Amino acid sequence: MSKIFPPVQEQLDEIRRGAEEIIPEEDLEKKLERSLERDEPLRIKQGFDPTRPDLHIGHAVSIQKLKTFQELGHEVIFVVGDYTARVGDPSGRSETRPRLSPAEIDANAKTYAEQVGQILDLSRVRVEYNSTWLAPIDLAGLLELASRYTVARMLERDDFAKRFQEGQPISVLEFIYPLLQAYDSVALKADVELGGTDQKFNLLVGRTIQERYGQEPQVCLIMPLLRGTDGELKMSKSFDNYIGITEEANEQFGKTMSIPDSLLEEWYRLASGLGGAELEEALALVETDPYQAKRRLGRTIVTTYHGPDAARSAEAHFDTLFRSRDLPDEIPELELSLEEPRLRYTEEEGVRVLGLLVAAELASSNSEATRLIEQGAVSIDGDRVESRDDRLPARPGDRVVVRRGRRRFVAVSFTD
Repeated sequence: MSKIFPPVQEQLDEIRRGAEEIIPEEDLEKKLERSLERDEPLRIKQGFDPTRPDLHIGHAVSIQKLKTFQELGHEVIFVVGDYTARVGDPSGRSETRPRLSPAEIDANAKTYAEQVGQILDLSRVRVEYNSTWLAPIDLAGLLELASRYTVARMLERDDFAKRFQEGQPISVLEFIYPLLQAYDSVALKADVELGGTDQKFNLLVGRTIQERYGQEPQVCLIMPLLRGTDGELKMSKSFDNYIGITEEANEQFGKTMSIPDSLLEEWYRLASGLGGAELEEALALVETDPYQAKRRLGRTIVTTYHGPDAARSAEAHFDTLFRSRDLPDEIPELELSLEEPRLRYTEEEGVRVLGLLVAAELASSNSEATRLIEQGAVSIDGDRVESRDDRLPARPGDRVVVRRGRRRFVAVSFTD
């Protein structure tokens, strides 16, 4: 009996929990059996490209699974894709991805290890930057890598196939990305690679490339994608529907309280970190009292990243702000001239609310302002804005409090 690892079946039960797919599961079982026989940990890899400075709780779904492997005694390798970020992962995209500058990538990458330490025991995590092995590859090495996969296989990928059929451009650089991610697995001799459902193709390329470099292919552990606070799209900073794992506690709690009830079961299963009886109890509460279930979820998420004291404080702040309908102690102040073109001010009708939201930097564009209004997310002095065509009576000296969603306020004073 191994002194390091639990029995194989026990490990499989833990690894399967919450996973979308294991490809192929029989290979994972064989790897675990060999690991147990030799008392040697498996190498468990996942990569994150630093295209944004923050990791969010959608990323944490698979990071929690890395924690499972860590607790089972295996070696977790957290790969910061500082080199692959220069290419940009085309997964799920309908157009060529804009490239980031090296300075942007470096700035984003600096805090990744620290952020993942919110979930994993960093003293037992191997953090690797893939520029270590990708940057030294010369042209001959790149050609060798490219020769080991075909365009026909690349076009089996759903997003590439769709773009090709629709005549949308696909750069050769985008074909290179899955090969570079696959070479990460070669360089690290990965036994298992984790990724979301949108990464399935890339992970399978890794299996093929490892074989063609004479290695045993990795097992692909596919994790479900967490939908964001809007309840529809996958969680992403691009969609502004995320909760960052380093966001301050009040934001995390408030954003959790804003999610639709339809997300509660999914978030409990994927984002709460609860299991067993605790999870079943929480899911029962979802059925009987969704509001209290949402509060419990908010406390659970904040506790995970900031501790129980912060969770209690955030809940109290939420109650003060929203249940009591009190405004926060400090609201940003903004003076706006009625001559501001975006307000389209007239003495008879006042200012256009759509332009007011943009001018107050509560929306980045008229289209975003329209979407917020249609979602019922905008109010002025406590009154909900009903239509994108609404106008606000105004004259010099008037002051109004404009609210976007539940947490963003601006007090606007109008001047000549």
